[in-house]
Parts: sequence; structure tokens; C-alpha cells
Amino acid sequence: MNALLSVSDKQGLVEFARGLESLHVTLYATGGTERALRDGGVAVHPLSELTGFNELLDGRVKTLHPNVHAGILARRDDPRHLEELAERDMKLIDLVVVNLYPFVETVASGAGHAETIESIDIGGVTLLRAAAKNHDHVLPVVRPSDYPIVLEALKNPGGVPATLRRHLAAIAFAHTAAYDAAIGHHLGGTAAVAAMPEDFALGGHKVRDLRYGENPHQSAALYRTASGGGVAGAKQWQGLELSYNNLLDAQAAWSVVGDFSDPAVAIIKHANPCGVAVGSEVAEVFARALDCDRRSAFGGIVALNRALDGATARAVVEPFLEVVLAPSFDEEALEAFKKRPKLRVLQPGGGSGEPPLEVRAITGGFLIQTPDVDGKAVDEARVVTAAVPDASAWSDLTFAWTVVKHVRSNAIVLANRQAAIGIGAGQMSRVEAVELAIHRAGPRVVGSVLASDGFFPYPDSIEVAARAGVRAIIQPGGSLKDSEAIAAADAAGIAMVFTGERHFRH
Repeated sequence: MNALLSVSDKQGLVEFARGLESLHVTLYATGGTERALRDGGVAVHPLSELTGFNELLDGRVKTLHPNVHAGILARRDDPRHLEELAERDMKLIDLVVVNLYPFVETVASGAGHAETIESIDIGGVTLLRAAAKNHDHVLPVVRPSDYPIVLEALKNPGGVPATLRRHLAAIAFAHTAAYDAAIGHHLGGTAAVAAMPEDFALGGHKVRDLRYGENPHQSAALYRTASGGGVAGAKQWQGLELSYNNLLDAQAAWSVVGDFSDPAVAIIKHANPCGVAVGSEVAEVFARALDCDRRSAFGGIVALNRALDGATARAVVEPFLEVVLAPSFDEEALEAFKKRPKLRVLQPGGGSGEPPLEVRAITGGFLIQTPDVDGKAVDEARVVTAAVPDASAWSDLTFAWTVVKHVRSNAIVLANRQAAIGIGAGQMSRVEAVELAIHRAGPRVVGSVLASDGFFPYPDSIEVAARAGVRAIIQPGGSLKDSEAIAAADAAGIAMVFTGERHFRH
């Protein structure tokens, strides 16, 4: 039995090779792998004994050779294949142990273009695909964690089970698919996003299994894409293991604060904001965000877009929260968090806070879309009423319009002095979303502004808002009954602006 080994990740390599040696497997290896095995005292043959050639083009060509791939791809149950190999004095290769050049890690390190290109593995991918195609006769091995399983299977007098062969082949193809997806994503960049490519591949590396999904009977895992960064690449300073729901809410919170240039705080519960505020002092902004809906904030996730200091940390640990995210934490803050040892403290990695494309599964396929990034600035919105918003109203309308895109449709946000004071989320009726937001705001609604993620199909929402004391409204417009909504606003003396752009979030 012959094995070919060519690995970038040398973890467990020597021990695995010794195990193969004890099973009388003849080992062939490429440059760096061969050196590592020799240094470990393992008997190994250079690949050139199979190919008759040394490596070419600075190592770009070493395993791309008929003697290698014929030995892998030959069907052992086809006498013609075996005769062809015998005629050419080619050896069968029964085990291929390969893990690929660290492309994702090279990109994450900030390497330049030339170094990134050189980290694209060609021969390794080809070896794995060949071995996986011929898995009935050849074992493809990618993960060091599978080495013990493979050694045990090779000791089996009845041979390696077909189920294990298929399992290893599936791992190999999934690994190369994710690898190619990472390369395509990196090289395509935003151009591929804008064009909605004909072929779309989503690849990722599993960071860890999660305890369960949205509910205990569902399985779940966290994967990280080539871009790394963000919530998937966050450093956890302390706290319990993150759950599936924690991570979804953490992403929602991180996306909200990422939309503001001024210091901002967002509190999320079940993927919806229940408190958002901006200001100048982070601790004061947190207090105002919490005041939006303290009851709903219980057990929520809080995110900040500024470094978190000790004073803010001491305020954060007072209510019961599940997760806190910030770009960084000072020592005083980390010490304050120890008062709540179960509180998960996350520092998201660099890069975008939002994925470049949003992917949603449907039966038999999936949908992709670009993220909801404002295409039109609020200062380009059109005033459609006799009343015109003053400077403070414009400021609050801009704030509310930014927040409402992060709220599940039908979505209504009431705001005052750069803080949300009442949020109506996920209602089937828009007027009921208005009523819910007003109920949550209570007496604070007087003098506030209102943002709606979609147009008002009837004037009833305007009339409800007017009776509650709302002074200005921002909405997309575009309803067949826009004239009735405008008339209702004019009758109440409310200023209303149309953005011409909606923010549905399903």
C-alpha cells in the first residue's frame, strides 16, 4: 500500500505517519512534508521517485504529473487500468493525505496581492478531488482530526468500510468547494456582488458546534468565511458559551450601531431593536437606549460602536443582559464585567460588520441579496406637507429612519432627541405597529417623530399618530392613497417627508 502526503498543517503528521509505517504503508511526500517526516524519524520517499522530476517553477508544479494522478485515479476493479500502469511501471497510490495552502489565513493577515496569489493551492486541490472521485479504492484524508479514525480503519481485516470512504470523500469535496469559494469571493470583491454572479458559492470553515439552534431540538454550528472579521471572528473576553440566538442577536445589534458615525448604543431582543440612542458620552447614550423599553431589554444584547470604558461597563452590568459587543474594552471595563461572570463580552474582528451578501434558504435553493444600505440620504427626502420639519425634527427623522431599517416589518420607530422611545415591530397591520409603538412610548410620544419602513396604505396610521402627539413623520411614500395620508397630516399640522425608498425587513 502506498500513501502520498502533502500537508501545510503539520499537526499530528509525524504520529500519523508512524502509524502508517507500522501498517507497512510506503510513504511518499512533497518537500516540506518530507522534511518534517524525516526530522520525525519516519522513513519516507521523495515524490520525485514517483515522477522522475524535481519540483518546478518554485514549487508551483510538483504533484501535477501523470505518474501521480494515474496512480490515484486507476480503478482497481478494471484490469485494463492495472495493465496500463504495469506497462508504464507506475505505482498505485492508495492513500492521499492533503491539506491546502492557508489561503484564508494569508488574506486575513493583510498580505499583498503577490503573496495571496502564491497561497492559492492547485496541486493539493487536484490531488484531493482525484482521490475523492476514486474513493472506492483510494482514501482522501484532509483533517488531522481524522487521522486516528483512518488508522483504525486500515487495521480492519475486512478493509475500510464503504461508509467511511464516502464520508472522507464528502469531506474532501466540501473542503475544496469552500476553498474555491473563498478564493472567488476574494478575487471577485464588490464587483461580483453587484453583478449577482451566475454561479454563487458560499464556503466557510466551522469555528465550533453550538449547543443547539433556535430551539433545543435543532442542530447548529458557527462557520467563518474567508473575510473573517465581524461577529463570526469576535474575540470573547468572558462569559458563557454563545448560542445560535445570541449570535443572531449580536449580529443585529452590531449592524445597527455600524450605521451611525456618532457614538451609538443598540439593545436587541429577538433580532429587533428595543432601544437605540446616539450622543456624545457613551455611558449617557447607553442610559438613553435602555430607557426606550427597559422591560423588553431584560436578557437582551447590547452593542456599542465606541470603545467601552469602566463607567459604561458598570452601567451595563446593572440590568440583566446576555451579550455586550464593542470595538474594544479598557482594563477597567473588563474588571467591571467580572461582576457578571456569565455575561458574554465580545470584541468583533476587523472588517465589515455586515456580510457582503445576505443569504436566505428556501426549499430547493436559496435567495441572495445585497445588504440594505441607504441609497438616498434623508436630506434629499421630499417634504409633502404644508408644515416643514425644523432642524431638531430633521435630526430625529434621520435617526429614526436609520433605526427603522433594522426593525422587522411592519416597522414603526418613534424617536425624540436622538433616542428611540417606542418601537412597533413585526406586525401584520401597519396601524397596529403604530399603536404598539405609541403604547410603548407612553407620555413620551408627545413631540416625537415617527419613521415607517413602508408607506401607509390608509390615513388611519397618520390619524392615530396625530392624536398621540407626533410632530413629524418620515416614510417612503408610493401608496395609491398618498394624497389621503398627506391630507391627514396637513389636517393635524404634522410635517411629513417622503424618502422614495423603503426599508422592509422580512
